[in-house]
Amino acid sequence: MPGSIDDLIPSAQQIRKEAALKEAEKADQYARLAAAAQAEKHALIERLSRSSGKSEEEKIQLASTVIQRAVRNGLTEVQVYRFPNSLCTDKGRAINQQEAGWENTLTGIPKEIFELWRDYLKPRGYRISYQIIDYPGGVPGDIAVTISWGD
Repeated sequence: MPGSIDDLIPSAQQIRKEAALKEAEKADQYARLAAAAQAEKHALIERLSRSSGKSEEEKIQLASTVIQRAVRNGLTEVQVYRFPNSLCTDKGRAINQQEAGWENTLTGIPKEIFELWRDYLKPRGYRISYQIIDYPGGVPGDIAVTISWGD
C-alpha cells in the first residue's frame, strides 16, 4: 500500500481542526461582506439624506417623464421613490400613524419630492402618498412615495 494509513485517513481530531478552520474562514468572509454591505448602506443613506443637487427645472422634467411613461402604460398612479425610514427624523412613526405634519419629518430627497409635489403637482390635481411598505421584525421599514391622478 503506497504511504501509510495516516496519510490516507487523517485522525478525527485533524479533520475537526480542518473543519473548524474552514468555518472560521467562512465566518470571517461573512463578517467582511456584512461590514462592507453596512458601510455601503450607510453611504447610501448619507447621500439620500442630502439634497439631490438637481435644479427645479430638472426635477420638473424628471417628474414629467415618470408621469408620462405611467400614463402611456395605462396607469393612474406611479411609485416614484422608495427610501429607508431612517430618512425621516422619527423613523417613519408620523407617516405610519398618519399624523398631521408628518411631512415635517422628511429629510433629503424624500423632502424634495414632497416639495416638488406641493409646489407644482398639487396645484394641477395630483395626489401624493407616503406609506410604510414593509415591517421587518414588526417595525416600520421602507417608505414608498406614490403620485396619483386617477379618480
